[in-house]
Amino acid sequence: MKKMTLAVLAIAAIGLVAAGMTGCAKAKESRLDSIKKSGKIILGTSADYPPYEFHAQIDGKDTVVGFDVAIAREAAKDLGVELEIKDMDFDGLLAALTTGNVDMVIAGMTPNDERRKNVDFTELYYFAEHGIIIRKADEAKYAADIASLKDALIGAQRGAIQVGLAKGKIKGVADDKLDAPHPQVKELAKLPDLVMELKNSKIEAVVAELPVAKAYLTANEDLMLATYTLKDSDGGSAIAIRKGETALVAELNKTIARLKSEGKIDAFVTEATDTLGEY
Repeated sequence: MKKMTLAVLAIAAIGLVAAGMTGCAKAKESRLDSIKKSGKIILGTSADYPPYEFHAQIDGKDTVVGFDVAIAREAAKDLGVELEIKDMDFDGLLAALTTGNVDMVIAGMTPNDERRKNVDFTELYYFAEHGIIIRKADEAKYAADIASLKDALIGAQRGAIQVGLAKGKIKGVADDKLDAPHPQVKELAKLPDLVMELKNSKIEAVVAELPVAKAYLTANEDLMLATYTLKDSDGGSAIAIRKGETALVAELNKTIARLKSEGKIDAFVTEATDTLGEY
């Protein structure tokens, strides 16, 4: 009886270990596996950043479009799944990624050191300079010399790389102080709100990526670009993925490499810009 009891206990113990191993296996399921099981990949983006991502009326329906969205659709196609888009404020995108509410973030996002602490990134898929939007009425005042903005109130999208550029390249803030608020750099969640602040003379300039800045000029004839641009040595856009999801990063890098080799990313940029002009 004692031996039988011990045998039963041993079998039970083995069962518990096996169950534990099964539980661990389930807990360690990769994001890539869960995406393929669900049949969809969820994109987090901030659709106020044309031509990267923006809203347009397509066949009478409000649709999020742009070249970032085109890249996301290609990634979904390569994975054999559907694409679902979640539009939110830019400064909430990485939180949504780390909590699992979205599978990837494509939003003209620069993979700087601060962001890399919390998420992983693919290879860069696009590089851009940064432009300065000003009012045409202030052309003589601000258009020719970046130093003219030294004491001006400047706008930049909260959470975006342009905030640091405005502080560092225009206001002369040291690199180790860039995270601190600056009284002459106004940060808002939505770029259209910053453009409206500029039009209403509440700020003197807006820093935005050059193709984005040009896109906003098409609908605002009273605005223009300054003659100078800003460059960021760490600049460029990449896809953000939750930390440690190396398999998903690898698959997305394959898509990026394919699109670059086929010249499709430049084509997507042109297509998105044309769409913006139509709508």
